[in-house]
Amino acid sequence: MPDSTAHRKIIHVDMDCFYAAIEARDYPHLRGQPIAVGGQPDKRGVVATCSYEARAFGIHSAMPMAQAVKKCPQLIIQPVRMAVYQAESKGIKDIFKKYTEIIQPLSLDEAFLDVTDAPHCAGSATLMAQQIRQDIWQAHRLTASAGIAPNKFLAKIASDWNKPNGQWVITPEQIDGFVQALPVKKIYGVGRVTAKKMHAMGLHTCADLQRLSQTELTDRFGVFGTTLYQLCRGIDHRPVQTHSVRKSVSVEDTFLKDLPHLPACLAEVDRLYELLGERHHRAQAKQNIAIKALYVKVKFADFQTTTAQQIHPQLDLDVFRQLLKTAWQRQQCPVRLLGLGIQYRQADQPQQQSLF
Repeated sequence: MPDSTAHRKIIHVDMDCFYAAIEARDYPHLRGQPIAVGGQPDKRGVVATCSYEARAFGIHSAMPMAQAVKKCPQLIIQPVRMAVYQAESKGIKDIFKKYTEIIQPLSLDEAFLDVTDAPHCAGSATLMAQQIRQDIWQAHRLTASAGIAPNKFLAKIASDWNKPNGQWVITPEQIDGFVQALPVKKIYGVGRVTAKKMHAMGLHTCADLQRLSQTELTDRFGVFGTTLYQLCRGIDHRPVQTHSVRKSVSVEDTFLKDLPHLPACLAEVDRLYELLGERHHRAQAKQNIAIKALYVKVKFADFQTTTAQQIHPQLDLDVFRQLLKTAWQRQQCPVRLLGLGIQYRQADQPQQQSLF
């Protein structure tokens, strides 16, 4: 079934190892070395990003830095210089604006561009992507990869197909053949748990998913089944959104020493609650948003993570304390990381009653 939006031309630009690439550019002696950007291992830092040389040792983002050093003793750890990365990101976005105003940043190092009606390069999205990457290199001495496709789902997958410093094109005529061979784990929203469930059902590729009806998919995967039915056929109607609505805000802290018991965890909630309140008020000042739910994240000493969430329309310290008790009871052991968060209600979502 063809996608009715197949006439669109979407580019997904993804910078290659953005933070680490900036460090290697600014400090030439680091080039070609295994680099990790993040916190120190003795302070329970984690890897924000790492160079391809570091990835060869099995290091990846969000890995504890202490574990990364064990995998690669010669690892060079660079501190996070967020102001520098933000400035580079702004310069790169200025390059995007030369080609289109329809830009949806996903983070500092990646964005979707809708170039359907852009007049540059005789209207060729492939040539525009190539030129954008060249412009980034000329202005910033950083490499980028790109995916070009009729929709966001396929463009994002394509940008990862020829990394680093490459690009991949999926034309409307190629969609059917491309998605049929696509592993299910490549589908947006399919995490490790869902992929494992699919594999147990004998579902390994999009071609396998296509054999199931929409009803069968919703029976097995709930409301996500409808999305699966579309994406496994390469269908994605989502537009490139130039104005994003904040969906959540959170604060978290990794402690130098594990919090040994529940009272110690509860003692940290007040401090985190104050920080969360400040971030919430800043978010509200920028957008008219309403609270949908509150949640707590707990990472135990063995790195097992759990969350507890509660529908609740306003900030409430007592709710966070109760959620923490609920989450901690699941394992009842020392805690490495603690986080509090708010999930915001989207404009088209009705307000729900609190369960408390």
